[in-house]
Amino acid sequence: MLPEPDPRLLHDLRGALGEARVLATPLDRLARSADASIYRLVPEAVVRPRDLAQVRALLQLARRHDRSLTFRAAGTSLSGQAVSDSLLVELAHDWGAFRILDEGRRVWSQPGVTGGLINRRLAPLGRRLGPDPASIDAAMLGGILANNASGMCCGTAENSYRTLESLSVLLADGTLVESGRPGADERLPEALRRGLLALRDDVRRDEALAARIRAKFAGKNTTGYSLNAFLDCDSPAEILARLMVGSQGTLGFVAEATLRTVPEPPLRATALLLFDRLREAGAVVPAIAAAGVLALEILDAASLRSQAGARALPVAVREDTAALLVEVAAADEATLSEGVGRALAALQGAALAAPARFTRDPDERARHWKLRKGLFPAVGAARPEGTSVVIEDVAFPVPRLAEAIADLQALFARHGYAGTAVFGHARDGNLHFTLAEDFGNPRAVQRYDGFMRALVELVVGRYDGALKAEHGSGRNMAPFVRDEWGAAAYAVMRRLKRLLDPDGLLHPGVLLSDDPRA
Repeated sequence: MLPEPDPRLLHDLRGALGEARVLATPLDRLARSADASIYRLVPEAVVRPRDLAQVRALLQLARRHDRSLTFRAAGTSLSGQAVSDSLLVELAHDWGAFRILDEGRRVWSQPGVTGGLINRRLAPLGRRLGPDPASIDAAMLGGILANNASGMCCGTAENSYRTLESLSVLLADGTLVESGRPGADERLPEALRRGLLALRDDVRRDEALAARIRAKFAGKNTTGYSLNAFLDCDSPAEILARLMVGSQGTLGFVAEATLRTVPEPPLRATALLLFDRLREAGAVVPAIAAAGVLALEILDAASLRSQAGARALPVAVREDTAALLVEVAAADEATLSEGVGRALAALQGAALAAPARFTRDPDERARHWKLRKGLFPAVGAARPEGTSVVIEDVAFPVPRLAEAIADLQALFARHGYAGTAVFGHARDGNLHFTLAEDFGNPRAVQRYDGFMRALVELVVGRYDGALKAEHGSGRNMAPFVRDEWGAAAYAVMRRLKRLLDPDGLLHPGVLLSDDPRA
């Protein structure tokens, strides 16, 4: 039996929002107890504020009743960011306004708009959002910003952080900060302004910490907070705006944002490159990436086997077979041909299992991409009954990518996860892997716990990589943020959380956690 919600809490919520905006039946609560991750938390109540005044009222009520708020847009979070056992705030129903600006060069949006919808409106203008997560047709802008989403093509140059122009955020104390408004710095409460500037100056004075931050954000990294904001921006309002990107709802409620868009080249050529050995595929990644390709995806043998029935390949898939999916894009035929030529030149001397061939045929290109984009659904559909699918998201130095995949495969075998598929964005050293586990079984939970700790040691200890490249720390990696970043950076993150959310009202247990078994 579910515990009943506190009737005094429900009374106050309904008084502030209206009866229809507070969902508290067992069915309503159970239906929203999961996101796209392995976590399940049953909210005490689900609320649907219609405007900033109602969100501000929720903050006040949460503080008065000693509850927390977790904001959810689409709920596509893969690391447990959008579940709560307290108050779950749904945004998809009332926060769906957006506008295309400057002939598509910018877009203004509330958090409850899918990235795919925005891109469909931008397409006739030859533009798109910079971040391109695989879930973009379902993911909403609130989550895209909250996780600092990237994807297959945008790398770090066109992710959410880099394409943000301005945003409006409601802080835990009810302060509204509009970073794009003239005089935004002067409107900040004095204690907040001073606190942000003190953090900025402390980070910049610590040369070792500043160097660490620059190094970590030279590649994909969504572990912890976006500390690069303290180095990239001088103004406290600008610092605050960029800190919100990747903060996973823990620092404030982003009510609207304006982003710069990027060109969408109309012409593309795609190749599926096959290799007999994984190391040979990894060896050519730096050269192909340097050739300026738009996308460069890697798939190991388990990934290829997972869709064997859906796609015939010109070579047999053996234990160490691997593939690279390469795409070149351009605005005109001449530039596209030049890009293909550079990519082929980068393959000179490569140990290919079949000849390299770029195709411009839309149907053939779609078949290539289906092999990559269908991986997660294929693995999910094949999981044993009663298990949940985990998808993890790590990053390694690109020159050591093949070595890292081999180490991951060995790690899977040691912990009973042999045959786990590894794939990802090779250009960025960003790898995903999926595994199925029965989290209702205590022994399985213990096995997974041991695996996760070994994974942290591998990614951080051996490679100094990122435990979360693009999915956000969430609940899964929150206990390990200190392991990746070190004591000095972690202390800055804790100071930041105390400055902006001293009562811990927002998304507790997400991004930072002192619970080693979270």
